[in-house]
Amino acid sequence: MGERICGVDLGGTKIEVVVVNAERKLRGQCRAATPTENGPDSIVGAIIAAIEGACKDAGCTMRDLKGIGIGAPGAVDAARGMLSLAPNLSGFAEPYPLAEAIGKACGARVRLGNDVGVAVLGELELGAGRKLDSFVGIWWGTGVGSGIVLHRELWHGRGAAGELGHTVIQRGGLAEPNGLVGTMEAYAGRRNMETRAREAVAAGRPTVLFDLMTEAGKDRLSSRVWADALAAGDALAVELIGEGVAAIAAAAANVVNILDVEAIILGGGLGTRFGQPMADRIGAAMRPYLFQADKAPPVVTAGLGDLGGAIGATLLVGAKR
Repeated sequence: MGERICGVDLGGTKIEVVVVNAERKLRGQCRAATPTENGPDSIVGAIIAAIEGACKDAGCTMRDLKGIGIGAPGAVDAARGMLSLAPNLSGFAEPYPLAEAIGKACGARVRLGNDVGVAVLGELELGAGRKLDSFVGIWWGTGVGSGIVLHRELWHGRGAAGELGHTVIQRGGLAEPNGLVGTMEAYAGRRNMETRAREAVAAGRPTVLFDLMTEAGKDRLSSRVWADALAAGDALAVELIGEGVAAIAAAAANVVNILDVEAIILGGGLGTRFGQPMADRIGAAMRPYLFQADKAPPVVTAGLGDLGGAIGATLLVGAKR
């Protein structure tokens, strides 16, 4: 059967799990909704069930796994396997031993990393960043995360580098749930856009967003729902996505002005769903903010697509780097 490695992409909306071989070729996968209630226990249970599903799809068991890599949003203490400050996950405000909980249940070694950090690592090794010396990855989904690659190495700073979503683009602007005001994520994060959509409906604005959500059997405005609403020309969806694009473009332009990277790689649930046309739109919206617009870097979509976070997480186990 050969070596089998598991990667978990834990997001605010979904849990994506893959099983790959030593060459990081896909052998099995499973997707599940991320529980929104009952705290860490419910999320741990959902992760374990998804790992079992991916192993079954790959024709192996959890005991056959060389290891499990998990990419998770929030503050990650990789050495201790602890996750905290994850506002898009139920019950993860305080440090929680996620790696230990999964390891005990699965009987495998578990390594924990930041979700966007491992996705960007995946692009660096296997995706759109393979031939780049420097780039910034922007993952547009429930929140907006990012990762910075300089000289083909992830830049960690003092442990919290790459939080582009929390940079201020509008003084006195909209607030995030964590209290930061005027940040890019406050305008572009899917969770925050949904909050604003619900407020607009309560104020009497018409929209098909929530009808499409119900038709799709969702309890949240998923990437597919936003895409379908845009395709239908829904005015509220067009407005909110437009504001999100403008916010991402402003933040991306600022980091280009500072670091002069070779490219911006766009991933995440929304980034992957909208694809290269949206990447091109963000690239065009960046230009007015660039100090050297004639040297604007390309904005390209993530090469590993929707599985990039999970495949990137496998690199935490027996990393080639």
